[in-house]
Amino acid sequence: MNTRGLYEKNQKDRAPLFHYTAIYQTLTPGEIAGRCGLPFDRDASAFSLRLMGTEYRAAFPDFSLTDGAGKELQNPGEKILVLRYLCEGKYFEGRGKQLSYREIPWGAVYYPNFRGRCINRFAAVFGRDPAAFRKIMENTGALRAQALDQGDVGYRFEFITGLFMSLLLWAGDDEFPPSAQILFDDNFVFAFTAEDLAVVGEVVIARLKELSKNP
Repeated sequence: MNTRGLYEKNQKDRAPLFHYTAIYQTLTPGEIAGRCGLPFDRDASAFSLRLMGTEYRAAFPDFSLTDGAGKELQNPGEKILVLRYLCEGKYFEGRGKQLSYREIPWGAVYYPNFRGRCINRFAAVFGRDPAAFRKIMENTGALRAQALDQGDVGYRFEFITGLFMSLLLWAGDDEFPPSAQILFDDNFVFAFTAEDLAVVGEVVIARLKELSKNP
């Protein structure tokens, strides 16, 4: 078995995890709670948050993410994303507008990368089976999904506590390949950077694929 790629990926993840954990430990629970709008349990020394419908406790100051069953989240990309939000993000109420990736600051610059990593991938995964996407959204109440009158199938749902995004899907046929669009509620611009949103898209698609295996 060739472990070189796995080793390099682990090394690549270790540095940002260490970096943001160190920043996290210099902050105060009150500052994080106020900035991100998240409750902090002093007895448990942990913040409460939802990620793709799963309730987690984010321990402070020694960071970890643990679900209600006591299982610790191991995915380094998801852990780094949540850490970045806790360290640098801000939560504001949305104003009811949805933004395409190009409308996010610096989104136009990174759009080709986002299109390949997220939009095209989502279309490839669910474009030939939109019923599977619809079933996930209709059956997973924790996602707080709302059906949209956009695309052949479209839903707005909660990514992380208070931050909603939308996935729109146009099914493919014999003449045209499937296509998709990803939209973000306008308060996302205070929570994540354009580069972060590419990771958000990857996390969403990976989680939806897992949900499709466990209906």
